[in-house]
Amino acid sequence: MQTEKIVDHIVNWLKNYATNAKVNGFVIGISGGIDSAVTSTLCALTGLDVLCVEMPIHQAPSHVSRAVEHINQLSQRFSNVRDTRVDLTPVFEEFKTEISLDGQDATVAMALANTRARLRMSTLYYYAGLQGLLVAGTGNKVEDFGVGFYTKYGDGGVDLSPIADLMKSEVYALAKVLNVPTSIIEATPSDGLFGDARSDEDQIGASYPELEWAMTMKDQGKTVENFSGREKEVFNIFNRYNTSNKHKMDPIPVCIIPDNLM
Repeated sequence: MQTEKIVDHIVNWLKNYATNAKVNGFVIGISGGIDSAVTSTLCALTGLDVLCVEMPIHQAPSHVSRAVEHINQLSQRFSNVRDTRVDLTPVFEEFKTEISLDGQDATVAMALANTRARLRMSTLYYYAGLQGLLVAGTGNKVEDFGVGFYTKYGDGGVDLSPIADLMKSEVYALAKVLNVPTSIIEATPSDGLFGDARSDEDQIGASYPELEWAMTMKDQGKTVENFSGREKEVFNIFNRYNTSNKHKMDPIPVCIIPDNLM
């Protein structure tokens, strides 16, 4: 993997896209995770305007501290980087008072977790519209096209996706070249949607290296019959997410009206 050349390629792609779209730059939600850190650094390297937005909602302290560390470091390194903080906790709490919370605890918790992501998406698009910016997505390949581990119209609601053709391991390789803070590189991946420090692996049941392996095996035409033990378990986990989250990864279905009815 030619990491430095990939960095140059993405930066040029971002710059050309923004120039052709006649916008001023990019707005990015900063979570304290590896993907948003890498994406925001790539955007900063374009020299265009970059707005980093921290949007806590009952956030775990470790996530907040890493987000602040990254934003401070990026602002010091690049004069084109600005930042703002929008505490969405009161908005989230007010939302909860206006809706029904009836239902199974796990179902309600997941619905509220997705609501957090959608509130953040709305905030990013507010700033994008106000300042002539594009919302930069932070999803990687295994999340966006493997297991669909993101919120539809939440963190999946973006204008462009700079790192969506990179596996998680490749994102980590870029992070080292881009001088992302060590605290972020070494942190356990977490979506931060539940107000605690539960990891992505806790939720999915498999690590990103395992999911990357399963995605590669599926692309090679392998089936569950080819595996046993932990490999079979991981392959089943990948297939379950890949199937159930197709509605996120495929285009929105359109009901086509037959010509004879028009």
